Amino acid sequence: MKRSYKVVDVFTSRPLLGNPVAVILDADDLTTDAMQAIARWTNLSETTFVLSPTTAGADYRLRIFTPRSELPFAGHPTLGSAHAVLEAGRILPGPGGRLIQQCEIGLIELTVEGQGEDRELTFDLPPSKMTSLDAADIADLERILSCNVTAKTVPAIVNVGPKWVITQLNDAASVIDLRPDLARLAEFERRHRVTGLTVFGVHKHGDAAIEVRTFAPSSGVEEDPVCGSGNGSVAVFQWERGLLPSDGTNYVAAQGRCVGRDGRVKVSVDAGGKVRIGGSCVTCVEGSLTLAL
Repeated sequence: MKRSYKVVDVFTSRPLLGNPVAVILDADDLTTDAMQAIARWTNLSETTFVLSPTTAGADYRLRIFTPRSELPFAGHPTLGSAHAVLEAGRILPGPGGRLIQQCEIGLIELTVEGQGEDRELTFDLPPSKMTSLDAADIADLERILSCNVTAKTVPAIVNVGPKWVITQLNDAASVIDLRPDLARLAEFERRHRVTGLTVFGVHKHGDAAIEVRTFAPSSGVEEDPVCGSGNGSVAVFQWERGLLPSDGTNYVAAQGRCVGRDGRVKVSVDAGGKVRIGGSCVTCVEGSLTLAL
């Protein structure tokens, strides 16, 4: 059977930058094992499967897989999949450009602005929970990173569906120069049952406020080019640590340059700490996937 298939670059309007997600548009009859096999084959950080919704009010249902496991939610797959279903004419935005995605964590609201090449998509980050790391875990993390974390902000685990260890480094240059021990990081992730590690540092100049990098070796992703849920978790971390204005803010995060996929993430945090993540998308591959599963 042939199934419509797209590869969408997310957090960029230019092909071959940002973060690619593979989107299978006709997935209602695929088993979980088949989905996981396809995700291993695409070997991208995430592959998504679009299904008919089973919850009232949802426009579509989405399942999200890394090469090794399923995720309850993820950021760039949410934006890229919404772009794919809109481009394919499978759904139309509701009033105010609203889309509702059903995934394992629940219903995710997206907003669509513009059309075609000018389209931008934004999603509401799911409710979060943050837990600080203790001194022993911080010391272990510094050995993995081969550098000190910022003493002013204690690293923490932020749970937004995926669970990210969030760590601030001294500046953007420290983030760009980082060379973590991925084998030890994978052990750290498994021990703490987290998805991976996201680090950030402040830019002094340029169009981006912060530089971000995300690593998830235990999930089969050594470095995720541009991570929506990771950037959302960084925003939560900054809000909780008092690093953002109390009346809310908007900023741009840069991620992906270290793997040749430079992208831009638009982040909004309101006065109540609600986080929205957005950006542009562009389709690079379009065709069909032939399966006998």
